[in-house]
Amino acid sequence: MREEQQKNIEPQEPDTHDTNLIEIKKARHRAAFSIFLNLLLSSGKGIAGVIGGSSALVADAIHSAIDVVASTAAYAGLWLAGKKHPAFPYGLYKAETIATLVISVAVIVAGYEIGRRALLGPATLPDVTLTLPVAIISLIITLSFGFYQLRSGRRLHSKALEADARDYLADGLSTSVVVISLVGAYFGLRLDRWAAGAVAIFVFWSGGHLLWRALRDLLDEAIDRETEREIIGLVESHPRVDQVERCLSRMAGGRFIVDLDVVYRTHSLDQAHRIAHIQEKEIRRRFPRVVMVSVKTHSRQPKYIRRMTPVKEPGGPIEPHLAKSTWFLLEQIDASTGVIGNREYLENPHCRAETKKGLLAGRWLLGFKPDQVVVAREREGTAIVLLKEAGVEIIPATVTELDNQECAECSVWQKRKKLDNNGDC
Repeated sequence: MREEQQKNIEPQEPDTHDTNLIEIKKARHRAAFSIFLNLLLSSGKGIAGVIGGSSALVADAIHSAIDVVASTAAYAGLWLAGKKHPAFPYGLYKAETIATLVISVAVIVAGYEIGRRALLGPATLPDVTLTLPVAIISLIITLSFGFYQLRSGRRLHSKALEADARDYLADGLSTSVVVISLVGAYFGLRLDRWAAGAVAIFVFWSGGHLLWRALRDLLDEAIDRETEREIIGLVESHPRVDQVERCLSRMAGGRFIVDLDVVYRTHSLDQAHRIAHIQEKEIRRRFPRVVMVSVKTHSRQPKYIRRMTPVKEPGGPIEPHLAKSTWFLLEQIDASTGVIGNREYLENPHCRAETKKGLLAGRWLLGFKPDQVVVAREREGTAIVLLKEAGVEIIPATVTELDNQECAECSVWQKRKKLDNNGDC
């Protein structure tokens, strides 16, 4: 019965490793098509530039030819990222970063070549009857595929594809400048050299940006602070977690590797390890870019015990049905002396829920991080299953506790009510 309830309340968790492999496989297909497209564009622009006498279009063809090498590097990086090897226990995800580094160097080399031709090349007036149509068609194809590749890279969390897409967009900008120069040539303006120089400046900037990103990844840059805070918040929301002492994270080819030191409110190392294993799976499920997460457990007996008891009303007897209880008594007990400190009555906002009452009440109770929950009698309901799975101790109330609670926990409001009825507290 309990296993069936647990199956109903726990969502199916996808295999994160399989998901990453699927993403890498899709990214490889796109990178392979990118190589073919770059080869086609480079050949078309190079032949048209030579025949038409356009140094700017030839320089743009060189840029696209270098892109073929860069795209090949991206494909090789994605192929390696999907492999597993015992010598690389943290995976080969940084193969994508190395591919990005190669792409950035290729872009910088392309910028140098374009700039060199702009400064040293002759001022010519190209034949626009062939070069202009080829440049316009190349521009449309380049920009369209560049934006498509950028969306694919972000969706598949692939830095290599994003880098390849930005290279396409840089190529598109250079081609647009070439188109402008060819339109000027149609009206007799010699803009070929100036167009090549303008392309070189942008390509240098783009290559430098990609190089800096790749170096930061290779130097184990931490993940963004917002995501790190969300991961810490998820872990600390568990009722048995006292605090996250340390969180170390790093990037690996657009993916995250996280190591956590967590202090659990329990004297049982077995319970701490069990909760840590559940939290590792939950982190991978909530954050798809996390490919590896390790939780190092530290157990600590809490100084104060938080105990919750379902009651019919403030100061009233114990409610036998946990999820249906209108009120809960929250007590803070000194763990060493057993002295009860603060007491507070909390109203259950889900006691009248028509559906999933146990699930809602259980989650609501877990939000207060109780160490113990007192029940009139233990039933295998959804709320009890949730509390037990979270490591909360379920304590059946004794007959003496049931008889003495009403007098022991009377509030001022309850006293007045009983005095109105000529009764005693």
